[in-house]
Amino acid sequence: MKLDRLIGMLTVLLQKERVTAPQLAERFEVSSRTIRRDIETLCMAGIPIITQQGVGGGISIAEGFRLDKTVLTNNELTDIIAALKGIGSVTNQTQIKRTLNKIGANSNAVLSLREPVVIDLASHYEAQLTDKIDVIKKAVLHNKIIEFDYFYEKGEVRKRIEPYFVIFQWSAWYVFGFCLERKDWRTFKLTRLWNLVTSDEEFSVRDVPEEKRTFGAHLTDEINLVALFDKSVKHCLVDAYGLDSYMETEEGLWFSFGFTNRGFLVSWLLGFGGKVKVFEPKFIEEDLKDAAVEILARYSGLKPK
Repeated sequence: MKLDRLIGMLTVLLQKERVTAPQLAERFEVSSRTIRRDIETLCMAGIPIITQQGVGGGISIAEGFRLDKTVLTNNELTDIIAALKGIGSVTNQTQIKRTLNKIGANSNAVLSLREPVVIDLASHYEAQLTDKIDVIKKAVLHNKIIEFDYFYEKGEVRKRIEPYFVIFQWSAWYVFGFCLERKDWRTFKLTRLWNLVTSDEEFSVRDVPEEKRTFGAHLTDEINLVALFDKSVKHCLVDAYGLDSYMETEEGLWFSFGFTNRGFLVSWLLGFGGKVKVFEPKFIEEDLKDAAVEILARYSGLKPK
């Protein structure tokens, strides 16, 4: 991409005293004529580039401009590299590596890309996620409807949506788009999404309502849980909701927190076995009792409800 190449060229020029057109052409895998056109583009953008012919000549940035190399600071470059490596764990590695090389090759500023932060967005389903993200990205760019099987608490359904964004939030990947069945904006978790195909049918881009752009803003904590946890599971509460999420007493850990999804809450509490007792709300207490009865029935050879 031209913009990608221009940024890379500017980075090289800021790092070196002088470089030749053939060197730039070899690095960015284009012709010297293309490099000369790129130099003209940078000059038009206000970058004071100087070209000198003959022995010892080459392309450089005017000395006055060179005094300020903080187009990107070391910390900013480090953050960009960390983010690119994170994205690289679930997307096309070749393109990411090419971009990283353009930013960091021969750069003292970024210490050969040795940033102290490691981001890995992959999961057990890394290969499937990479393929899904790639398909959805292309569909978004070409305004193509996508279709897929979606698995959720009510069963399995075939969905057709107009995709707009691929989102990473809450430690998971989602696709956000306009559901043609519901005639509304919806978010779908990629690990629950299978048999994904891109339709030949194109869609006209809609304006995404402002209130829909804040992912998850429509979710409200309507379930106010009050429970007493055994002290042995303190690390679990800290891990999930932080150090201030409970109050430690002689009886145990008093926990009060708001939840949105009833099914998730019950499943989460069941994971603690006998190390939690729910006091409020009563319907969550009843859900746990029903689940316990069903578990006991299954292991006692009885027919579950």
